[in-house]
Order: sequence, then C-alpha cells, then structure tokens
Amino acid sequence: MKTVEIYTDGACSGNPGPGGWGAILRYNGVEKELSGGEEQTTNNRMELTAVIKALEALKESCAVELYSDSKYVVEALEKGWAEGWRKRGWVKADKKPALNPDLWQRLLELCEKHSLRCHWVKGHAENEFNNRCDAMAVAMRDSFAR
Repeated sequence: MKTVEIYTDGACSGNPGPGGWGAILRYNGVEKELSGGEEQTTNNRMELTAVIKALEALKESCAVELYSDSKYVVEALEKGWAEGWRKRGWVKADKKPALNPDLWQRLLELCEKHSLRCHWVKGHAENEFNNRCDAMAVAMRDSFAR
C-alpha cells in the first residue's frame, strides 16, 4: 500500500461567508496541489472539504498521513467523535445535532477506503506545506469575496 502525505487547510471570511480550501498531496517526491472554494460557507466546511477532495484524488487505497491545523477535523476523526455522531443519527453526545453531516458522511466513507492517520499542526507557523495550503485557501476565498 502506498503511503501518501496530505496537507490541508480551509479559510473563510465572515463564517458564514466566502470560503476556500487548499490541499497538497505528496508521494514519492511528487506533489499535487488542489484548491477550490464556495461563495457562502463556513470555515469548518472548508476544512472538511479540503480533506475530502484530497482523499477523492487518490486513485487507489492508500496509507494516508493527514496533516491539518483543524482540531475540529483531527479530533473528530482521531477520537472517534464523527463515527459516534454517525451511529447516533448525526446527534452529538450532548444531544445537539452534529454540524456538517453531509461532509462527515462522505469523509467517513473515504476513511473506510484508506488507512488514515491524523496529525495536528499549528496553523500559520513553521510548516511549509500548511502555509502553502493556507495561501491557496485564502486565494480561493478572496476570489469569491465581493
């Protein structure tokens, strides 16, 4: 099984407002950059979309080392919260509805296809790839801003 490094980031202005996401996939010395955005979205939706789009770009099952500055994404996956929300019909432990169930459903389906390990990285710090993802996400966000 191939091991792929994926770096992701999302950005939003207004929350909700215009948003963007960026992802970098790295395998065997080759890098692929992906980015996109939406006119009306939230930061968390962009963080999730970046991971989903990166995983969807993989053509076969892979061992994935995911690097994200989103504790929302990393903790929900690593601590099993998202799986719990799904099992409870997209209801959190506090009985409130889980946000973004459409994206979480797709992400959990992709996690079943790949072997995923999550790593939280500090945003806007020393990580070159996270900073590049942030720049892509901000550029996409700004392209939707009026």
